[in-house]
Amino acid sequence: MNWQFWKTKEAEKEEKEVKPKSKLREWWDAILFAVVAATLIRWLIMEAYTIPTPSMENSLLVGDFLFVSKFHYGTRTPKTPLQIPLTHQKIWFTEIPSYLEWIQLPQYRLPGFSDVKHGDVVVFNVPGMYENNWGLPQSQWKKYPVDLKTNYIKRCMGLPGDVLEIKDRQVYVNGEAAANAPNMQFSYSISSKDEINERNLDKLGLGVEDYSAQRVSATEVRYHMYLTEKAAEQIKALPYITSIQINSKPADFYDPSIFGASKYRKGNGDNLPPLTIPKEGMTITINDSTLATYGSTIVEYDHNKDAKIVEGKLMIDGKEVTSYTFNQNYYFMMGDNRHNSHDGRYWGFVPEDHIVGKGFFIWLSVDPNQSFIHKIRWNRFFNLIR
Repeated sequence: MNWQFWKTKEAEKEEKEVKPKSKLREWWDAILFAVVAATLIRWLIMEAYTIPTPSMENSLLVGDFLFVSKFHYGTRTPKTPLQIPLTHQKIWFTEIPSYLEWIQLPQYRLPGFSDVKHGDVVVFNVPGMYENNWGLPQSQWKKYPVDLKTNYIKRCMGLPGDVLEIKDRQVYVNGEAAANAPNMQFSYSISSKDEINERNLDKLGLGVEDYSAQRVSATEVRYHMYLTEKAAEQIKALPYITSIQINSKPADFYDPSIFGASKYRKGNGDNLPPLTIPKEGMTITINDSTLATYGSTIVEYDHNKDAKIVEGKLMIDGKEVTSYTFNQNYYFMMGDNRHNSHDGRYWGFVPEDHIVGKGFFIWLSVDPNQSFIHKIRWNRFFNLIR
């Protein structure tokens, strides 16, 4: 029985004459579907990153490949929609920008199921111009849209409204000692009667980025190493080690490169004076001291259309303001490799709209210092990031 009796013979003939897709068309459709699906997953759910520097060692190692969750804190809507899919700042293997700034959309954050917490390992767009143009002369610096700024990964040590302080390398939050990462590292100066055997260095998990050596005499070699407390104890126990000392800066040492350094705020990476982290709705009095600490944040990141500092005064929309209320939340991030991390101690706060996602788990780890056979760190596969 013909169940399609309503179709004319001409229509049936046309259906039979429809040509199948060519192999090229099938490949094109498959690639297009894969790109769209990957773009949506990358934007909404999870994105892959790699660790290029040792600033988070030994928690995260150079050569770790990890997935970063977008759904924990809620994904951001795109600000720069005119961009080649699956790229960041540049087209792969070129210096050609992968985006156009013709359209810049307001950003919103979709609902997530968690807020940023103390101790979270967070990926974010680093706010500062210097950090986004690392190694380039200032004449070549480029101001990137928020969603295309360079990605950093650090540990959150301070939340909006917290008062953060560092005393003798220990972070204090609201007057209480903060929990330290189990694999936190510091730099040490070590003297040895002879060179430390490479086998011992490998056992300690030290790569070429973790130490340097200089022979100063026939009976002395001096090392500079980045070590965990446990590794420092193991080094100290070696029979040919004559001295080992942590490289800690004294409280009265003034480092002008710290964030907000001024006559009102003196300190260093190991001893940071109390710092209140801005919170949405928090109001401060504007004076020389608060402008030295918060002025750049207010002008650059707090969503003011016309804010500038003129002759020591904060001007918004052409009018001087004597008090200021923050428009968004901010966070304070630090690397676990404390003496080898360029972090919030030096460039300040991370605005909430710069938060990308939470470090979730390691899916691959490649040791760049090992030979082909030993290159894969199998013991790090699928480790959750803590």
